[in-house]
Amino acid sequence: MVMVVGGGLAGCEAAWQLASAGVDVELWEMRPATLTPAHRTGDLCELVCSNSLRSDNPSNAVGLLKREMEAMGSLVLAAARAAALPAGDALAVDRETFSRHITETLASHPRIRVVRRQATAIPDGPAILATGPLTSPLLHAALQELLGEGSLSFFDAVAPVVTADSLDLGVLFAASRYGKGGGAHYLNAPFDHDQYVAFVVALRQAERVPLHEFEKDIPHFEGCLPIEVMAERGLDTLRYGPMKSVGLDDPRTGRRPYAVVQLRQDDLAAEHWNLVGFQTRMTVSAQKDTLRLIPGLANARIARFGMVHRNSFVCAPRHLDSNLRIKARPDLHLAGQLTGVEGYVESAACGLLAGLFLACELSAVEPPALAHWTAHGGLVRHLTERPPHLYQPSNAAWGLMTEPPIPLPRDKGNRRQVASAAALGEIIRWRALLPFPTPHPVC
Repeated sequence: MVMVVGGGLAGCEAAWQLASAGVDVELWEMRPATLTPAHRTGDLCELVCSNSLRSDNPSNAVGLLKREMEAMGSLVLAAARAAALPAGDALAVDRETFSRHITETLASHPRIRVVRRQATAIPDGPAILATGPLTSPLLHAALQELLGEGSLSFFDAVAPVVTADSLDLGVLFAASRYGKGGGAHYLNAPFDHDQYVAFVVALRQAERVPLHEFEKDIPHFEGCLPIEVMAERGLDTLRYGPMKSVGLDDPRTGRRPYAVVQLRQDDLAAEHWNLVGFQTRMTVSAQKDTLRLIPGLANARIARFGMVHRNSFVCAPRHLDSNLRIKARPDLHLAGQLTGVEGYVESAACGLLAGLFLACELSAVEPPALAHWTAHGGLVRHLTERPPHLYQPSNAAWGLMTEPPIPLPRDKGNRRQVASAAALGEIIRWRALLPFPTPHPVC
């Protein structure tokens, strides 16, 4: 029996891969009896930040990662496809449908036993620890003692969600950036110059949730900065960041707004809309006042307020080997954001690999090395080869990967298409070398 601790994206994907390989699994999840500062339910794979799994374009690194995961029988990707919402060329999901698919699939699997209990100590091996960025204090302390040093930490943030019936559709316009995805899947709030400047000033002046003394030296993750932090970096920072209007001409005027706030559908009924890139640590009252300065949101009702929560991860290059095992305890694997990958898809991919690596070890088979020119191989390269003193969380990116050993076109678009196809072919070849068949999840 293998113990997997953590019922998030990484833990659920690891449990699925292990069970599909014929391994009996206990999947431990402390919710709903013990909640975290960010979770609301006891569902497995609850998405606490955005409902977007980002780009679905295989020429994008995270889009390629999705294709590779699907080629290896990913449960998370199958559930995401079944719960997909319109989102241009991104893959966004209805949170409840997504979590329900995964919860029901794992709970009904004959080789998986879901245990609703908090793990207070590191389990005896073989085991996978996939407790995520909000690892419980007791387990965090145990991991810290095992590694002989404190885990690194940073802050992550959650964007607000507003109700559809409180939006002014006479002000907002529907469009996807450059018309991607074949439809107008986002609502866009257009700003003129004066509205934008007033909004930035309000963000800078907004009251924020105070930090505890021990939190003051912990940096934000640069890929998920609160909007008020971005506003402090310069007047135009937001306009060239989450509020950029490039590719979003207002169909009513034929002109591009000075800046925009995009809203993405958050549920199948289209009753809730997520403010894209608007994670924040403003107080509740400040969020009410400030967000209503957005054109079209003057009467907005906030269904879920934005927030900041503490994230933790280990220095993977110092502590993990290429099979995601802790060097000091090779029967213990880590997976997900705890390793220092960042993002839903990357966390699930890390869980998928940990499950496959452990299944191979239990079959007394050494898994072949992953080519670094695949998206999965690029993540492993990031986790194991980055200089420890420079290690920071990372999303999937072409910069983590090496070039495939084939001629590539010179122009960027075709170059990435060819590289993506080569990487996917290599992953299919790699997976076929493992001693158990690829699963085919149905959600």
